[in-house]
Amino acid sequence: MSLWSIPLFETVFMRCTVTLILSYLWLRRSGQPIFGPMHARNLLVLRALVGFLSLFSFVYSIQRLPLSQATVLSFTAPIMASIAARIILREKLKIAEIGGLALSFFGVLFIFRRILTTQAVSGGLVKPGEAISLNVRGSDHMLAVLVGLFSSITGGISYCLIKAGANASDQPLVTVFSFGTLASPAAGICLFFFEEFVLPSFYSFLLMLVLSVLAFFAEVLLARGLQLEKTSKVANVQYIEVALTQLWGMGLSRIAPSFGRLVGCVLILVSVFYTMYIGPEKEMNDVA
Repeated sequence: MSLWSIPLFETVFMRCTVTLILSYLWLRRSGQPIFGPMHARNLLVLRALVGFLSLFSFVYSIQRLPLSQATVLSFTAPIMASIAARIILREKLKIAEIGGLALSFFGVLFIFRRILTTQAVSGGLVKPGEAISLNVRGSDHMLAVLVGLFSSITGGISYCLIKAGANASDQPLVTVFSFGTLASPAAGICLFFFEEFVLPSFYSFLLMLVLSVLAFFAEVLLARGLQLEKTSKVANVQYIEVALTQLWGMGLSRIAPSFGRLVGCVLILVSVFYTMYIGPEKEMNDVA
């Protein structure tokens, strides 16, 4: 049994449950309050709710959209996060940071350009007798796109709430625990009502466990990064996931190298490394 045969909500439930357990054990071991200080609990509850809406709307869109379209939509979240940080957290957005985000997103478009173009062209080749079904599929597709955009917007707001919650509680791990507290039981309920549970093989279970643990550490590092740095810079670094995935796939010969993919990876890497270069030390030197 491969990992792809496991229902999506089952995978999400595994990830959220591992996140909940590990964050709880970490907080207990360090002697930190599980639910954070009293003055930060409203922020933590709001972070959990918005993060839950973002995750489950993304699950809805990825179930109903081609993977490439869902991926491109999901990577508008860093842009939404920078806009939300400007409005909610009053963070200044410099021209260099705007350019870095735009460069990274153009890199994503370069990587998926051929797939998106192929899907658009094939979607237009419909026989006359299929006009009615096309309208139905078109309305469902538009709904999935709107839900995907909603996921990106709420994901961007969630970045700001993670930063605010981590600063208010002085413990970024609390924001991870608050998310797991809501998302884990919600994923279990969705799995029970909307999908049929599939007993994974030992290999699939082990792979799900390893990926869930890695996702937990990624969330902890993201929360810590947001606590220390500007939202726009942390958000831009998220694009390196796409570039590294493509380079890894091309290195293992699972993905065919192409000019668009290589240009997209270069654009993302240049943007991310420039973002890291203009970090806090560089800014302090410039001010001095």
